[in-house]
Amino acid sequence: MSVAILKYNAGNVQSVLFAMKRLGTEAIVTNDHAALRAASHVIIPGVGEAGSAMAYFKEHGLDTLFPTLTQPVLGICLGLQVMCSHSEEADTPCLGIFPNRVRLFRPGPRGGDLSAAEASEAAAGVASDAEVAAAGAAAEVAAAGSPRRPSPEKVPQIGWNTVSHEATGLFEGIDSPSYMYYVHSYYAEPGAYQVATTNYITPFAAALVKDNFYAVQFHPEKSADAGERLLKNFLAQK
Repeated sequence: MSVAILKYNAGNVQSVLFAMKRLGTEAIVTNDHAALRAASHVIIPGVGEAGSAMAYFKEHGLDTLFPTLTQPVLGICLGLQVMCSHSEEADTPCLGIFPNRVRLFRPGPRGGDLSAAEASEAAAGVASDAEVAAAGAAAEVAAAGSPRRPSPEKVPQIGWNTVSHEATGLFEGIDSPSYMYYVHSYYAEPGAYQVATTNYITPFAAALVKDNFYAVQFHPEKSADAGERLLKNFLAQK
């Protein structure tokens, strides 16, 4: 098995690389076309901005490469969004692998902005390992009836939320609903190729699957046992 993690101008690449190492899988970080085509599995990680991400894709010819890949490809967070048709973020045309459009969360009348500390966490894009270790217990606590959920009145969504899904493919062996970790202000509209749903202000596509292309809005690399199982399931795809 040879896993290629896309190198581009988005955060969270190292977290995905470390997740592969925890699974005992060696991975390379690259934007080289030949290396991406030769890999058995390709991952598009990312915390960032759709406009600058797609500008990088176009500058390096990745916008024409990715739709032609035939091995399993997984988009994570921003990776899911750039695989959709269009993002409201900077009014950005995306790869069009999935026909879904990406929208900005719009809080209701009681909605509010994040505090400075929360905004700083959102800009960082991922929780610290200590935070994840502590918050990882949320999934277990949820099973006991006391879920830890983010406020639906703030944008971005930061924290654990439930994902409802069919326990097949990416989600084989994962309970439904399960808890996964989110950091995002934009979401893919429900629709074609949706295989999982989360509700935050509005229901949205938590995961999309089309042929050899897979995408999740949450961060499996930060989602404790359920996220690790999802990554294992992806690596088992042929």
